[in-house]
Amino acid sequence: MHARFRSLRAHAATLLCASALAGAATPVAAADWDVVHTGLAALWPVLALGSLAVVGLFALRAHHMASTLRTRVDTAEEGARTAAAAAARARAEAHAARTLLAAGAPAFMTWSGANGAVDVHGATPEALRAGLGPAAPALDAALARLRREDGAVSLALDTPGGPVRLDGRSLGGAGVLLLRPEAAGPDPAVLEGVAEGLGAALEAAPAPAWLRRPDGSLAYVNPAFVAAVGAASAEEARAGGLDLLDARTRSAAATAEGEGGHFHQRVKTVAHGRRRQLDVVEVAGAFGTAGLAFDVTGEEDARAETERTVAAHRRTLDQLTTAVAIFGADERLVFHNAAYERLFDLAPAFLDAKPAEGEILEDLRTRRKVPEQADFRAWRAQLREAYRAIEPVNDWWHLPGGQMLRVVVTPNAEGGITYLFDDLSEHLALEGRYNSLIRIQGETLDGLAEAVAVFGADGRLNLYNQAFLALWSLDPQAMGAKPHVDAVAAMCRPLYGETQAFARIRHAVTTIGPREAVALRIDRPDGRVLDGATQPLPDGATMVTFRDVTDSVKVERALTERAEALEAADKLKNAFVGHVSYHLRTPLNTLMGYADMLREGLAGPLNDRQRDYLEHMRLSSDLLRALIDDILDLATIDAGAMELDLAEVDVRDMVLSVAEAVRDPVAEAGLELALSIDPAAGRFVADARRLRQILFNLLSNAIAVSPPGGTVGLGVVRRDGALIFTVRDEGPGVPAEVAGSLFERFESRSAAPRHRGVGLGLAIVRSFVTLHGGSVSVGPASAGRGTLATCIFPLTGERRREAAE
Repeated sequence: MHARFRSLRAHAATLLCASALAGAATPVAAADWDVVHTGLAALWPVLALGSLAVVGLFALRAHHMASTLRTRVDTAEEGARTAAAAAARARAEAHAARTLLAAGAPAFMTWSGANGAVDVHGATPEALRAGLGPAAPALDAALARLRREDGAVSLALDTPGGPVRLDGRSLGGAGVLLLRPEAAGPDPAVLEGVAEGLGAALEAAPAPAWLRRPDGSLAYVNPAFVAAVGAASAEEARAGGLDLLDARTRSAAATAEGEGGHFHQRVKTVAHGRRRQLDVVEVAGAFGTAGLAFDVTGEEDARAETERTVAAHRRTLDQLTTAVAIFGADERLVFHNAAYERLFDLAPAFLDAKPAEGEILEDLRTRRKVPEQADFRAWRAQLREAYRAIEPVNDWWHLPGGQMLRVVVTPNAEGGITYLFDDLSEHLALEGRYNSLIRIQGETLDGLAEAVAVFGADGRLNLYNQAFLALWSLDPQAMGAKPHVDAVAAMCRPLYGETQAFARIRHAVTTIGPREAVALRIDRPDGRVLDGATQPLPDGATMVTFRDVTDSVKVERALTERAEALEAADKLKNAFVGHVSYHLRTPLNTLMGYADMLREGLAGPLNDRQRDYLEHMRLSSDLLRALIDDILDLATIDAGAMELDLAEVDVRDMVLSVAEAVRDPVAEAGLELALSIDPAAGRFVADARRLRQILFNLLSNAIAVSPPGGTVGLGVVRRDGALIFTVRDEGPGVPAEVAGSLFERFESRSAAPRHRGVGLGLAIVRSFVTLHGGSVSVGPASAGRGTLATCIFPLTGERRREAAE
């Protein structure tokens, strides 16, 4: 808008100037001037209005500018007044801060920025450094650190004028550093003595002690702490951060110290390599935390043992048939056992309320559980005299229901009394029954065929039967005087002679030491044989019994003589078999050698028939040699001379070698051999030669009984700590009638046309397996026809050195 006014004003001025110049430069005719004059007269109002508009606009703008300037002046004046007030407050606050900082501080420094000047208050910089002396570099270092980074500083400086505390803090580049004298404390010499004394006491104390820095690391531990955590030295305990308390206890201690400044608790921990209970006291302060731990394991064990003992006594009393009730000095019930409740049929809730003795007696009186009394009050007062008595009081209660109770009232040392109630009703009934049983026992003993005598602990005869009198021809009248065992032995001497039998009986009856049962045999001169025995009885007596075994001994001796004759014959048989088998092998080897020489043509060419004859001779010789080897093996086993050559055996290699050995017989029989070897079979300790012989015999039997086109299986598996070898065939199986004698010697069962033998193969198998500590069994196959032979060899345990009979 202002630009439009300036443009309009410029156009008006241009017109006026142009008119003036035109009039001055060129003569104008009168007619022309009239025209000009007329034009000016027409334009004048327009020019006047334009000028007025321009003047008005200028007036409005000047007024606006004046108003704006007044507003700015007012704002500037308000800001100046506020700044003046803030400056006054800042001066007042700075003065107050200096006053507070200077309180108790001889000097302090302030700065308002990282690069600002440092103001020293309270002393000149030179006087301040001179007063610090050798500690001035520490002041410079602290000041440089605070001006370099935000933080806090707290140092104790030794100056010529005494100890000075240097405290400072910086934030946002500004900071303050104060120097003030340390507060006067106890005499350093005294403090040093106290510290030395406490240190020596802690070093010698059996209780672990420690001091932690504010960051939680160990600053000091005593020898007891070192021993408790199992460290070699205090340095190792501190460097390794070994702690006597677990993490949970440390957390609880930190919480307690944060709330109250100290921690006191009984904790369980491991000290000296064992579970211990410690009473831990730990306090916190500017120094960190200091603690002591007192071993209270013995105290806790004693307290626990006392509680267990009391509980055990209570349980023991609860198991007693004697009713027990304990009343305190205030005549109220303190303890009772289960028998007390049962005897008087008292409610547990009533007894748990700890009633007074008078209340219990009143309850028993109403239910007629106490003796009937003419004057009940006087009787109860008499019972109360036991509280002041010194010796126990014995009494008998005859209850209306027929029960008889023996009552013992014992004063307690700490006050009060203890009641013991014994129900003797059953005892009296048992005594009557006992007497009856004694009479029955005597009659029973008289009916026994064995001779019985019972000698008491004093060695005298208390009980005997008629068989005892008849066996030793004793006089009943002499026995009625209960003679001593020595007198009874003298009476029996004519029949037993000079043997030591009765001396052993006397020792068993009269010995004071451990009493044991004794068995003996007496051969009497009259040819009768007696078996005697002594049996200690619970009451200290000894029962002696004699049994006539003459007839059974005669039979036993006859059987023993026969068994010895059979054993000698068996040994003779084994010797004969071994001798004959050994001497048969020499001519057999000669025959086999010459047959081999003839077959090889050393004596001249042979025709086909001769070769067939020699082949039959070779086969028969091999069978005969195998038979002799088996007989010799069995003879060696029977003689107990068989030794196993134990060594590590690779199971897989063993099975493959046996399979290779029977490959030709399998092919000749038109069979197939199936192998199954567990990859985990591995190795085990065995006699490789005997193991190969076991498998070869089983496979030979399987090949002999299998039909042409069948399959013979050989497998091994490791299971349950044992190696299990199996041989399976597809033959007719084992008949039930021969299953029990399958492993007997010389028990040959022809199951197929090819099966020929004398019945030693399975006997050899069982003997060798048994020598290895294993077992062998033969039974029907799990699926289809055939037989399954199973040999189990344990992988652990001692090998048996003798074969089963």
